[in-house]
Amino acid sequence: MTPLKNDRLLKALLKQPVDRTPVWMMRQAGRYLPEYRKVREEAGSFLNLCTTPELACEVTLQPLRRFDFDAAILFSDILTIPDAMGLGLHFTEGEGPKFSRPVRTASDIERLPIPDPETELRYVIDAVRLIRQELHGSVPLIGFSGSPWTLATYMVEGGSSKNFQKIKALMYEQPKLMHAMLEKLAASVSAYLNAQIAAGAQAVMLFDTWGGMLTTEDYLEFSLRYAAQVRSQLITEADGHRIPTVLFTKGGGQWLEAMAETGYDALGLDWQTDLRQARARVGHRVAFQGNMDPVALYARPDIIVEKVKAILERYGSGSGHVFNLGHGILPDVNPDHVKAMVDAVHDYSPVYHPS
Repeated sequence: MTPLKNDRLLKALLKQPVDRTPVWMMRQAGRYLPEYRKVREEAGSFLNLCTTPELACEVTLQPLRRFDFDAAILFSDILTIPDAMGLGLHFTEGEGPKFSRPVRTASDIERLPIPDPETELRYVIDAVRLIRQELHGSVPLIGFSGSPWTLATYMVEGGSSKNFQKIKALMYEQPKLMHAMLEKLAASVSAYLNAQIAAGAQAVMLFDTWGGMLTTEDYLEFSLRYAAQVRSQLITEADGHRIPTVLFTKGGGQWLEAMAETGYDALGLDWQTDLRQARARVGHRVAFQGNMDPVALYARPDIIVEKVKAILERYGSGSGHVFNLGHGILPDVNPDHVKAMVDAVHDYSPVYHPS
């Protein structure tokens, strides 16, 4: 493999010294870029874009041609695993993902297979190999998966949900069944992330998008327990290098202490969590990734710069911070505003990393 020219992200996630705060952005390959929309139109469908390694590689690389990001993140979808389980994933315009065959009964759960990443999910693993090759060692490649709990919410609800009534009913009424489903998903996610690492991913992230809608008791039992199980099964070294791991629970700022016990190297923070307080609480144990409000990117560039400066100041001096949004970028943000954010991180973060 080509030696890595820019390893700031990997060092920061492992709390090693860096010369400036690294920056990347959730959903950095996506609809806010006109070149992405062009490829998406040529692909004919979002699923075709995800399942064609050459196209997934192209849209992964697009933001790196525009902005000086410190990492690439695999372009894919968090619902690849449930799709590979045979649930009939499709996307409805304006409504998001849907499953033709949602999981609702004991027999549904019993029938769920654990997909082989090199067969049913080969298109993702081939994309990782291709992206890693095309990066030529410029920046590290981040692989990812949805968390077992987040995948389960889509699988039981049959798509997106506002109140999560179906999955919460299953969780409350049949907790053993819920655990059986989450066990299968944890095994599937672990295998999937390990395959991405074997194919060339240099860091991995677990997106627990819907853990924050649970009570504390339920979060610990049904979400964090399985995030920790995934972490315990991950490959932590490849090609003689550590593979940093990141756990992101949207809406999970109240559980940072418990999250820091799971073994992940870093925790993602949404914009509702104060970075200074988070560092005081658990920053001696983990690095942090975040946490600018995605909506701030609609503001004028001079305001964006001030927001960046404030976040850098809240973290303070030393390594252990990866600058990011608190969730994914919204689709109609002006790309020039992204550049303002990235450039501001580069311009104002070196003072926090004295040599």
